[in-house]
Amino acid sequence: MTTPDSAELARWANPFARACWRDVVTRAQALPELAPHVLLHAGPPLEGPAPAPVRQAAVQALLFEGLALDEAAALNLLDTGAVQLAPAQDHGVATPLAQVVSASMPLAVVGDGKRCAWAPLIEGPAPALRFGTTDAGALQRLRAIAALGQRLAPLLRDAPVPLRPVVEQALKEGDECHARTGAANAALLARLPGICAQDREALAASPGFVLTILMAAAAWRMRAEDAPIAAAGGNGQAFGLRLRGARGWQAVAARPPQGTRFAGHEQTPALGAIGDSAVLDFCGLGGQSLAAAPALCEEWRSTLPRDVAARRAQVCDPATGLVDPACVRRSGLPPLVNLAILGADGTAQLMGRGWYAPDSALFEAPAAGGGQ
Repeated sequence: MTTPDSAELARWANPFARACWRDVVTRAQALPELAPHVLLHAGPPLEGPAPAPVRQAAVQALLFEGLALDEAAALNLLDTGAVQLAPAQDHGVATPLAQVVSASMPLAVVGDGKRCAWAPLIEGPAPALRFGTTDAGALQRLRAIAALGQRLAPLLRDAPVPLRPVVEQALKEGDECHARTGAANAALLARLPGICAQDREALAASPGFVLTILMAAAAWRMRAEDAPIAAAGGNGQAFGLRLRGARGWQAVAARPPQGTRFAGHEQTPALGAIGDSAVLDFCGLGGQSLAAAPALCEEWRSTLPRDVAARRAQVCDPATGLVDPACVRRSGLPPLVNLAILGADGTAQLMGRGWYAPDSALFEAPAAGGGQ
């Protein structure tokens, strides 16, 4: 596989021109119209009970908010409908994997000063809310990252961090900015203004920290008028997209990602594709930038399609770099989406990483008045 040259990688980073990380706020500050009993989840609207990892993340969110004193009380709120689950991207938020976003959680604010999108700051490697954990340690770490976000907020307001250079540098160093984010995280930290040594060390030890910052940038880009797809992601049951101007989502059943399973989980049942991080792949990164990540291609060599290097040209609009349904329909090939693999029953949590290709039927033009 031929690695793209520097000029090509620079073009791949172009959708993130003008995107800057500008602030950290709580969801309540960003979206005051949302009631505390509304929790935001990844992907299209849920049909029936939430998957176990999402349900467990919702319990943790209710405990974090103080809306429930213990797990039993939190489950009762969910089971009685006193708490509502809603798609995060319908409110301009992109949330990773199984994580739900509650009112007090810290959100990165990314945009151009006129339009913005948000994504939660993640607390580090497992145990973490995005994996649907029941571990109480995740709440302690969430409180710590919320405090760190408060320290970052005034620095970012004074000196917003441009994200296009972060993306370009990461691509040149072999990251596709989704499954591999170490270079992107280092590039982000190098540009953070005035951060103290202790906080810098903590974020350097969490190479996935940059992921949700980039997710917010991708969600911001997909809110632009020239983006044909306004939202994309999976909820563990269904993978869907919302077209520009449509009120509802189009969705197909979500198969589990293929790829690398951790030792001991080779046969563990996996959850269907989940996470709003798919917005990165729909903005030309992740699965559409695998040609820039040879190490990842080698890791997944036995499962990846043979045309992985050419897939970008088949599914993305050459002018915008965004996945375009018209391009998908012409080629008959769906985009590739790089996603972590979670256990279906909520006990295994993170059990690998891989890629997912939604059914091409998802990209068919909807009937008049259609939409989920």
